[in-house]
Formats: sequence, C-alpha cells, structure tokens
Amino acid sequence: MPTEMTAYAIEEYGDPDVFEETTVEVPEPGPNEIRVEVVASSLNPVDYKIRQGAIPDFAPEFPAILHCDVAGVVDAVGDGVEQFEEGDEVYGMPGGAGRQGALADYVVGHAGTFAHAPESIPLEDSAALPVVALTAWEMLADKSTVDVGDEVLVYGGAGGVGHIGVQLADWFGADVTATGSSEANRELAAELGADATVDYTETDVETYVDEHASGGGFDVVFDPVGDEHLETAFQAVRPFGSVVTTESSAAQDLDLAPMHANSLELGVVLVILPVLLGDRQDRIGEELEDIATLVDKGAIEPHIDDRYSFDEVAEVHRRGEEGDFRGKLLLVNE
Repeated sequence: MPTEMTAYAIEEYGDPDVFEETTVEVPEPGPNEIRVEVVASSLNPVDYKIRQGAIPDFAPEFPAILHCDVAGVVDAVGDGVEQFEEGDEVYGMPGGAGRQGALADYVVGHAGTFAHAPESIPLEDSAALPVVALTAWEMLADKSTVDVGDEVLVYGGAGGVGHIGVQLADWFGADVTATGSSEANRELAAELGADATVDYTETDVETYVDEHASGGGFDVVFDPVGDEHLETAFQAVRPFGSVVTTESSAAQDLDLAPMHANSLELGVVLVILPVLLGDRQDRIGEELEDIATLVDKGAIEPHIDDRYSFDEVAEVHRRGEEGDFRGKLLLVNE
C-alpha cells in the first residue's frame, strides 16, 4: 500500500487554473469510516462555487481537495463498519465540502455517505449521480410528494439535477413538463421522459400554464436553477401546491406574499448538509441505496455529456461555469 497519493488541490480561491497536481499522504480511515480508491468523480456547481470562494464556509481546509461525487473500490475499512468490506464497488458523497474530497487517488469518508454502486452501469458512470440524484430525490420524495397523475414542472430539464428530476417524476407517474433554452436541451428532456417541453425564453408563464397544467397551475414546481425561475415558480404552481428549490440565495429578496395568498409549500434542499454538520450522514447512504435500485430497474440513468481525466480539471471547471453541456461532466482517475 503506497503512503503517498496524487491529488488535485487548491491553495487559494480563484479561477480554474488554481488547481495544482500535488502529492499528499494517503489518508487513514477512522472509526465508522472507509477508504475508497477513486475511479471517478464529476462536476457540480457546488464544486466550482467552492473553488471561486463564493461559499467559503463550505470549503475544506487548504490545501483543499474538492469534488463531492465519487465512485470507486473500498480499499480499507475502519472500526465499526459492517456494511462494506474491501473490494466493494461503491459510490457516494463523502466530502469535497466541509472535508477533503474526491480529486485524489483515495478518499476517506463516513461509511454512511456511501452505498453499493448500481450494477447495471459502469462504476465510473455512477460518479455522475450522488449530488444530483440525492438532490432530485429529496426535492420530489422528501420536500414534496409526487403521485400518479400529478402535474410537475421541471426547470432546466437537461441540467444536472433537472435531468434526474425529469426521470424521477416520470417514474413516480407524474405528467412532466420540462423547460429548456435550446432545442437540444428540450429534446433530451423529452427522451428522458418529459411529456411536454417549453422554451421558457420564448414562452411566458401564463401561456405554458394554460397549455400544460390544469387547476390553475402545476401541482409541483421543481426548481434547481434559481434566479428568476424561483419567482416564476410561484406564478406556475397551483393553489395549495408545492415549490421545491436548491437555491436559497435566490429567495433572499423574493416576495413571499404569493405563498401566503395561495397557501403554498416551499421546500429548500441542501443535500450536502449532513457532511457539513457531521450529523445524520447515514441518510445519504440510505437514499443512495434506493437510487441504485432505481438505476438497476432502468428508472434512472445519468446522462454524461463528456469525460475528462483528473489532470483536465481546470478545463472541466471552465466548461461548467460556461454551462455549455447537458447532464453531467465526468472526471475519470486515469
């Protein structure tokens, strides 16, 4: 077993070029932790926001190894761990925010932040799932309740969280309408299970509500985008309906009067909170086990737009910030 490993870390906040290839000690798992030999990770907005310094409270200590998503093979097991053994293929969300992350040869994390990887897709592909699938799951199965025949509006249906949200809502039996700013984005959302798609740049809220929703609006509006989308969500949802979002920053100056006027429910998801708090981390693994089952049933499949090696992490961050991709960008530890 080597005592040192290659990692891609940052010593300060900045643009994508702040990543440096470095050599650090291989971490040892403590009680209730496992060490995983990293096969792949993927990019999420939280990763580049931490790198930028936009959310310093979420950052690991410098030199900071970023990226929350990971897939790999269990290499060592700490005391008290019973659900995993060496050689198990796992995926999870053990760090990258609050503690060291996945852009390295090995990562250590609480065993509760991992689950056995889906068997029906390549192990590296499962690294595209944890953050986005956990977020979509908590938005649709925790912060709201979606049932057969419900009308669900998914903003950004070809995005990271959105493309999983479309598939989950479809699996729940909902009538799904997805938004997209380009024809390619709308085509992908339709392929993934959206019953209808909307070009929100050309169609106002009243028009697509009239065309695709009954009862004065959608039962659930699923917003992983934020900004002006959260404001329009309150226009698109029916009375007594639910709006679920990941973007608390968009709510700072938001007029919440429509919530009161229409007796709405608002759910906000911060899926990495258990890692940041070091508390209730087992819920991550439990939900990931359910998600793996859905993947193996064919209900969910990650859409991977492109694959890169770890030494191309700066390019991946640049592309992520530009937003010119659909689904997820994968980083493979070659």
